[in-house]
Amino acid sequence: MTSRWHHSPVHVFVPGGIYIVTGATFEKAHFFQGPERLEFVQEKLLLTMEKYEWIAHAWAVFTNHYHFVAKASEIKDSLHLLIQEFHSATALEVNQLDGMSGRQIWFQYWDTCLTYEKSWLVRINYVNNNAVHHRIVRRAENYPYCSANWFQQEANPTFRRKVSSFRYDRLKIVDDF
Repeated sequence: MTSRWHHSPVHVFVPGGIYIVTGATFEKAHFFQGPERLEFVQEKLLLTMEKYEWIAHAWAVFTNHYHFVAKASEIKDSLHLLIQEFHSATALEVNQLDGMSGRQIWFQYWDTCLTYEKSWLVRINYVNNNAVHHRIVRRAENYPYCSANWFQQEANPTFRRKVSSFRYDRLKIVDDF
């Protein structure tokens, strides 16, 4: 019988599944303050997702955490590989910018494979509006480090209305940052 550390989230990968992923910095520290750092984190997240063939549905990056909803690739262990590369690259960059070496930046990440359409739709709405949830902006489209503006411009209007009809204020997502 193997025991599992009770604070470590289980990461079960389902190829082609739809996931919501949340990552947090160590001790909720705000390592990514400033537009240049947030832009770098957003760009690195999207490029790393593309490299591992994940299809982004929604994303939001902040000074001390991030969320994304995406369709997984068929590549075995791609979630672990994606997160490992993303965390490593962003940690190295911020440590270099701060003149630090070996400082821990990321704490861990949580993922959930979404199996119901309503779960997927409400989480897209939640992630798109996360900057509003955290009172950073009044309108999600005004936060440049998330998918809200992209979603507004690119998503089919009927789909946008459907997503926005789902209330996200009752969701139980790790997000006490």
